[in-house]
Amino acid sequence: MENNIKEINNGNPKRKRKGFGSGFLCGLICAIFIASVAFLGQYLHKNVLVHIYQKPLEFADEYDSVLNERSLIKIEAIEDIIERNFYRAGTISNEQLEEGLYRGMVEALNDPYSQYFSAAELAAANANMEGVFYGIGALISYDVDRELAVISGIIDGGSASESDLREGDYIVKVDDIDVTNFTSSEVVAIVRGQEDTIVSLTVYRENAADYLTFELVRRRVDKRTVESGITEDENIGYIYISEFDNLTVGHFTEALSDLKELGIRGLILDLRSNPGGNINSVTEIARQILPKGMIVYTEDRQGNRNEYTGDGRNELDLHLAVLVNEFSASAAEILAGAIQDHDKGAIIGQATFGKASVQRIINISDNTAVKLTVSNYFTPLGRNIGDTGIIPDIEVMLDRDAYYEEGIDNQMEMAVEVLTELIY
Repeated sequence: MENNIKEINNGNPKRKRKGFGSGFLCGLICAIFIASVAFLGQYLHKNVLVHIYQKPLEFADEYDSVLNERSLIKIEAIEDIIERNFYRAGTISNEQLEEGLYRGMVEALNDPYSQYFSAAELAAANANMEGVFYGIGALISYDVDRELAVISGIIDGGSASESDLREGDYIVKVDDIDVTNFTSSEVVAIVRGQEDTIVSLTVYRENAADYLTFELVRRRVDKRTVESGITEDENIGYIYISEFDNLTVGHFTEALSDLKELGIRGLILDLRSNPGGNINSVTEIARQILPKGMIVYTEDRQGNRNEYTGDGRNELDLHLAVLVNEFSASAAEILAGAIQDHDKGAIIGQATFGKASVQRIINISDNTAVKLTVSNYFTPLGRNIGDTGIIPDIEVMLDRDAYYEEGIDNQMEMAVEVLTELIY
């Protein structure tokens, strides 16, 4: 939004005295004009008082950098306006205003995946990748369409798993803080905190009559991103990956090895509600599944291409089914897309999120950072899935009522059915 900033001439130059008639006519015209402006002002602005900043701003027209004479003068003017007029000015520190500058610069990119990390947010992001933190035991993603943080998964053992908080709940408040304009990282930073403290989440749930509020206890979460199991007939193994962090590759390798020792003939790989993570982690796992060839490639703004390939020496020798849903994103889509392009397994479930970009966290020396979108990725066959996501080979909508009320997972049942037909 542009402001028309003008200098007001406070002088009162002498005027030639005019006759009564002309003076009356001029006065009448002025009165009508002032009344019209007042009416329009009330109509357009209601309770907004409109003033013009008194200090003139003079600067050159063009600069090569954002940090220039023009921006510095204007920042000083805005700071002065805030100090003189903002009714809660005393409660906002200079540090908060300064941080707002940094956030605003990155937000101006209009990219939902690029953001400025404060020191606390960067520490939370690093803790998340290391797999240990104090929180409620829920995965939080960002819904680009609704522009809201959303619960995209529940971690066993956390207080969220002991409540009725559900995947697909949109977070609108954390304690008394309205977070409807927050990124997922900003929401995560305030949801986490000291161990054994209570945090309140207010969420919007589709088809619920009103907002729902949950009081949850922060606990130490040793986030194991891989879980495994086996069907009753011991022919089909199951591996769930909740996220691709620094520990995921080791846990996946261990789980797959254990299942193979049990003699399984088919494998269900569950990537539902997996928001993504480290590209190196997901490509290492892909090398334990795919034949020789391309896993994924990225292209930056200059067209420079970076390829991730596998040698096929550890190709999976089992029938494979992969479960995905609308919250499977980023690195999860890389793996599902590569499996689909190599015709290595059946993709089952719902169309995935559709995040075809790659971000890089660039650290700054004061323990803050900027996360920026630096490239797009493409599946082995050159697909950019940003608009469509990964479309399943077999589309199955989750029956949420049966899932939450009866514990019946119809998508899982379809995966078992598909593999059973291949095995026997």
